[in-house]
Amino acid sequence: MPPACPPCRSSPEAGFLCLAPGCVLGLRVPGRCGHLLSTTRRIHVVPSERNWRLPRGTVLGALLGRVLCLRLSPDDRVVAVCAGNRVLMLDLESRSTLAELDGHHGPVTAAEFCAQQTHILISASEDRSFKVWDHRVGSLIHSSSVLTASPLLSLLVDPRSQQLVAGCTDGQLWIFSLVEGHHYRCVTHVDLRKKRESFSTRRAESKPEGGQPPSTKAPETGEETEVALPVLSLAACDCGFLSETGSCLWIGSSAGLLIFNLASFELEGVLHYKDFWSLSIQVAGSCAVASRTGGREALCLLTSMFGNETALVEVDPAALLRSQQRPRRGPDLSVLPRPGPCFYFSSCVSPTSPLYLGLKEKRTKPATQKQVAARSVVKDHPLVFHNKIQSSGYTAAPCATMFSPKTNFKNDGKRASKCKNNYRRKEYPLESPPPSKLGKRLAVARDQAALLCIQCSAGDGQRLACGLANHLSLVCNADLTGTPAVLSGHDGAVGSVCWSHDGRWVLSASQDGTLRVWSMRGPEPLLRLGKDMFPKPVQSAQFYYIDAFILSSSGPEVQLLKHHIDTSKDDLRRYRQKSWCTPVCRLLTADVVDITSLSAVNDFHSYLVLAAGRNRTLEIFDLNVGCSAAVITGAHSRPVYQICQNKGSSFATQQSQAYNLFATAATGDGIKLWDLRTLRCERRFEGHPNRGYPCGIAFSPCGRFVACGAEDRHAYVYETSSSTFSRRLAGHTSTVTAVAFSPAAAQAAVPTHVLVDDPLLACHHQNRCRGSERFRDTEYLALFILLSSCTSKRLSCALL
Repeated sequence: MPPACPPCRSSPEAGFLCLAPGCVLGLRVPGRCGHLLSTTRRIHVVPSERNWRLPRGTVLGALLGRVLCLRLSPDDRVVAVCAGNRVLMLDLESRSTLAELDGHHGPVTAAEFCAQQTHILISASEDRSFKVWDHRVGSLIHSSSVLTASPLLSLLVDPRSQQLVAGCTDGQLWIFSLVEGHHYRCVTHVDLRKKRESFSTRRAESKPEGGQPPSTKAPETGEETEVALPVLSLAACDCGFLSETGSCLWIGSSAGLLIFNLASFELEGVLHYKDFWSLSIQVAGSCAVASRTGGREALCLLTSMFGNETALVEVDPAALLRSQQRPRRGPDLSVLPRPGPCFYFSSCVSPTSPLYLGLKEKRTKPATQKQVAARSVVKDHPLVFHNKIQSSGYTAAPCATMFSPKTNFKNDGKRASKCKNNYRRKEYPLESPPPSKLGKRLAVARDQAALLCIQCSAGDGQRLACGLANHLSLVCNADLTGTPAVLSGHDGAVGSVCWSHDGRWVLSASQDGTLRVWSMRGPEPLLRLGKDMFPKPVQSAQFYYIDAFILSSSGPEVQLLKHHIDTSKDDLRRYRQKSWCTPVCRLLTADVVDITSLSAVNDFHSYLVLAAGRNRTLEIFDLNVGCSAAVITGAHSRPVYQICQNKGSSFATQQSQAYNLFATAATGDGIKLWDLRTLRCERRFEGHPNRGYPCGIAFSPCGRFVACGAEDRHAYVYETSSSTFSRRLAGHTSTVTAVAFSPAAAQAAVPTHVLVDDPLLACHHQNRCRGSERFRDTEYLALFILLSSCTSKRLSCALL
């Protein structure tokens, strides 16, 4: 039986609610709250005193009905009382009713004030919706739709992430954005039962083989019954030691306490009531959590669902997380090699490393003048006919063309001076806003071939390469002027294109199982690698280690290839390939599963290679050692189709730790942002629809934005510090399949900012203001380009 109410000395049946500031037995209100004795008709507010057992209270209201929740405003002047279908705003000084907020169609179960705007109140009800009020004038600002089939029980406003969290009786969490201009849009919704199962699976996989850690769980006497996870209460959790950028919260349920990360949308810790011998409550009927002032410990008050027991539990979240986090094994990983006794990182490669072969060849002595002269001597002169000789042929049928025509290649691969003048070497503007408006479009295909991949040239970013489903690759100007150059020769869809670091070569991989290296001086490939080199079709291919190697994935293998590109011409031996490529090493994935995506840095020396397997794992290979360095199991609920690293740009300067960030994408599971140093998911982006088709992702050169395609014919731009999108770019007519940022710095604004969309290229741009002046087309703009492609043969580009 709960104790009698101190102000009135009455029994619980009389229906009083006592508010004692600082009382640790408070229910519902996590800060200044009191013990809820029963359904109430009168409210007593007790002044703060050292001996709260002898309080003196003042009656603020009587006959209010059944009160399910109450909240004090941040300035402690107004209290919100949830009584029935309405919310009463009571003034603590004048003891009067300031406003009556009526609009819900069911009992109001929770209410929360906004910390930034104290006049804003948010209420949740059993009618399965929430409403936003301005309690000063008593007006309704926003009313949500019906969210779920179960009533809402709890609310929490997180001021750090500016998000609203709502909990339901069926164990669902709904998270909404409170950022100005976002109009309370839904960020994501979470099923706590599935999250708990995933958390238990990760813990089971991370247990040491030698044994299991000690447990305080009581012995089971029968079959375990699955308990639902109604969200009884929500409270802030101090987990700054866990993540510097994200926020965590306590979730009080009938089965246990959960620590939930608002950045990654994952459970960080789970505490089940049944795991403790001394705790008499196994299933809670109500729960309240409050963090101690000035300390990291949290107090949790529980009441039993089936009895009259009440328990007070003290929890140390730091100790709980340390006992349940996966242990970090092996050396610390970093994309940037650590400086050693050598002056250059590249010279610190181990002599046993596969990379040492490429570095050794670079150190070979240059040829002497005598050797060069000997090579230049022409020993035999081929016979050359200066007059055309007509062949008789065998039949009257027209002869087939042996070689592809020299299509759209002008000036021997040299760019026009007009295009050169459009770019200025200038430091990339780190504070530029994301793109917002569509500029120009350019046709790139006449048939219904989809654009599968795009990439800007490294360095200046003045050229754009893209792969199509009709077996062709295109190279065009980044400003989408002129006619694209066509690279033909593949017999399957081109799923991967990559520029070399110096911008001279383009590497393409196709579903026909071949890999080709193209020059910008002609339409014929300089290097062809066929099925004799790869046991299975090549899924990903790129230049690596500043063009010293070619990195590819075929089946379960990661292959490191040493290549040589010969650009000399011999008209009589055109069929003979002078360029060569030889394998250096082959690395198998841990479970020997096919690789779905591959990523490595080519702009600077880095030993790490990231690979995604079809079994939903991420594996990091250290090529300085020549073996696997770490494995992340269960990275997504489905196989990862793309890995994208924050590679930066020669025009932008980032902190060294920022290069350790990388993003992964999987159909139906959104985008996850990872940190190589911790191998943890730091943030998650789920605001874009991507349920069945792979949609590409890309980092901006400044590292502040992540762009992605979507199935609703839009491209989305996220800030890495927020879980909801900042821009939603329209202009496509089908699924946006690929996106890319230009690495170039500030550009000279010209009347035609362009990108690709449909058989067209389209460009998004945004005017910027400096004081009261607005930049015009003739002035300089701090811009960046976002390129996107879609299944309806279109590319789009966004400029800032």
